[in-house]
Amino acid sequence: MIYGIGVDTVEIARFQRFLDEGNQPLLDRLFTAHEQQYCRARKQAASCLAARFAAKEAFVKALGTGLRDGLSWIEMEVRNDHLGKPELHLYGKTLELVTKRGELSVQLSLSHDGGQAIAFVVLEAP
Repeated sequence: MIYGIGVDTVEIARFQRFLDEGNQPLLDRLFTAHEQQYCRARKQAASCLAARFAAKEAFVKALGTGLRDGLSWIEMEVRNDHLGKPELHLYGKTLELVTKRGELSVQLSLSHDGGQAIAFVVLEAP
């Protein structure tokens, strides 16, 4: 059963500016150390970061809460499995809030092209 869906798109150039300006405090608020390390190691670091931010936005839309009730950007982390499929991992208060809503699985798809990054999230309940 589908619990919620969310989609978000962001401009990659915005994240390129964050990198170019060395806006580390902002990057630390939005991304985990692992996400930053993973994306900075890629040729297109800004598109990697933009897609991950879009995933987090899409997730809170699917959850129906927005970023409130103690949710934190760095308690949501996009990681890739051994085949490269993106997965959203939750921690801390964010995980607690989702767990209170029941067992939800998160399906995530990311893409970027034409200066935009997009993420689509489906939350499923058993």
